[in-house]
Amino acid sequence: MSVLSGEVVESRAARVSVAEVALLASVFVIAACGLIYELAAGALASYLLGDSVLQFSTVIGAYLFAMGVGSWLSRFFDRQLVAQFLRIELLVGLIGGLMPAGLFVAHNLLPMDRGLPFRLLLYAMVVVVGMLVGLEIPLVMRILKRHFAERYALRELVSQVLTFDYLGALAVAVAFPLLLVPHLGLVRTGVVFGLLNAAVAVWALWLFRAELRTWRSHAGACAFVIATLLATLAGADHLTTWAEDRFYGDRVVLRQSSPYQRVVVTSGPTGMRLFLNGNLQFHSRDEYRYHEALVHPALAAHGAPKRVLVLGGGDGMAVREVLRHPQVEQVTLVELDPHMTRLFRDEPMLRALNADALHSSKLRIVNADAFGWLQSHDEVFDVIVVDFPDPTNFSLGKLYTTTFYQQVDQHLAAGGYAVVQTTSPLIARRSFWTVVATIEAVGLQATPYHAHVPSFGEWGFVLAHRRPWRAPQQLPGGLRFLTPQAMAGMLHFPPDMSRMKAEPNRLSNQTLVHTFEEEWGHLHE
Repeated sequence: MSVLSGEVVESRAARVSVAEVALLASVFVIAACGLIYELAAGALASYLLGDSVLQFSTVIGAYLFAMGVGSWLSRFFDRQLVAQFLRIELLVGLIGGLMPAGLFVAHNLLPMDRGLPFRLLLYAMVVVVGMLVGLEIPLVMRILKRHFAERYALRELVSQVLTFDYLGALAVAVAFPLLLVPHLGLVRTGVVFGLLNAAVAVWALWLFRAELRTWRSHAGACAFVIATLLATLAGADHLTTWAEDRFYGDRVVLRQSSPYQRVVVTSGPTGMRLFLNGNLQFHSRDEYRYHEALVHPALAAHGAPKRVLVLGGGDGMAVREVLRHPQVEQVTLVELDPHMTRLFRDEPMLRALNADALHSSKLRIVNADAFGWLQSHDEVFDVIVVDFPDPTNFSLGKLYTTTFYQQVDQHLAAGGYAVVQTTSPLIARRSFWTVVATIEAVGLQATPYHAHVPSFGEWGFVLAHRRPWRAPQQLPGGLRFLTPQAMAGMLHFPPDMSRMKAEPNRLSNQTLVHTFEEEWGHLHE
C-alpha cells in the first residue's frame, strides 16, 4: 500500500510538473503573441497612413495603456480562472490574429475620406487586443499561485513569470523584422501567432479539463477559432493580392518584403510604378524627368567626373543616368537594402527600366547604411548623388542633418559637386528650405532648383559645392527632358516656392522630420 501510495504521489508530481511547464511556456507564447500584434499594428499604420514615427509612437502608446487597463481589470476575475483564461486566449488569438487582415480589408472598403474612420478602427482594435493581453499574465500568475502555492513564494512566482514574459518579447522583437515579415508577410504573421494563442487555449483545455464545467462548449470554441484562423491562413495570398490591387489601383506584378521595407511594383495602362512602404518612388512614364534633373546638372557642370558616389537609389535609375557620361570610370552605389539592388539587377522587367545599369563593369554595389559607410571610409569622389527617401522618420531624418552633410563634404573632391533630392518646394516649402539651410550650415554653398515631374508635381533638388556652380551648356545625348534652356527656368522660384526662414536640421533635434510630417500631413486632410 505504501508503495502504491508513493507511486501515486510520484504520478501526481509528474502531472504537476507537466502543468507547471505548460503554464510557464504559455507565458512565453503569450508575450511573443502580444508583441507581434503590437508590432503588426504599428507596421500597418506606417504602411497605410504614412511611414512616420507618429504612427508607431501612438500605436505603441495606446497598446501599452490598454495593457495597463487590462491588468487592472484582472482583479475582478476571481472565479473559474481557467475558464476565463481560456476564453481570453481564444479572443486574443481571434481578434489579434485577424487584425492585420481586417485592417487591410477595411482600408480598401472604407470610402475615399477613410482617414478618420480607419484610424478609429485601428485604435479600437489596438485597445481591445491590448486590454485582452493585459488580462492574460495576471490570470496565469493567479492560476500558478492557486495550483502550485507550495512551490512558489510570491517573489519567485513573479520572477518566473516575468522571465518567460521578457524572453518571449525578445525572441519576437528579433524575429519580426528579420524572419517573419520578409517570409510570411504581415497577414500570415498575425494568423500564425493567433494560432499560437489558440494552442495555449487548447493546452489549458486539456490540462485543466477536470475544472471546466462546460468542457464541450470550450472545445467547440477552440475548434471554431482554429478553423477560422486556418481558413484565413489559406486565403492570405488572395486577400493580400485583392487588398493591394485595390490600394494601388493597378495590377500588382511584384510584391515582396525585406527587413527594411515592403516593395510593390504595379503595372497599368500608363506604365509601371514602384512603391516602398506604400509610398510612390517612381512612375516609368516620367521617372526620367526626375533622374535627369537629379544627376546631370552636377555631372555636366563638373566637366570630367571620374569617380561618382550614389547614396540610395537602389533601383539603378540614377546609376543609369550617371553612366551616360563617358568620362566616368567608377560608380559606387551605397544602398541599405540588398533586396532592392538584387531585384533591380535580376528581375527582367526591372532591369529594362534601368537599362541594365546594375550590371555595368564600372559599378560597385555596397549594401550598407550610408551614414555608417561614410564614417568608416575615406574615399573621395568628384560627384556625390544623394537619392534617399523623404525624411518620414528619424532613421531617414538623420540622412538630412548637418552631421551627415559634414560627412558628404569630407568625401567630396575640392572641385566636386553633391546633389540632394529635397522633396517638394511647393507642398513642403519649409522642409525644402530647411535642407538648403542645413547644407549651408556646414560651410557648403547651396544652389536649389526644381523640376516638374507629373507623378509628384514640383520636385526640388539642391546642389552642394565649394567652387561656384555654373549651369552646363552641354549635356549628354539622348536626354528626353533636360536641356540647357530648361535649366534656366529650374533655377527660378516663384513666390509660392520662394525662400523662407528655416533652421538647420541637426542630429540632436531632427526638426525636419516634424516639419515634413506636418506639411505632407496637411495634403491628406
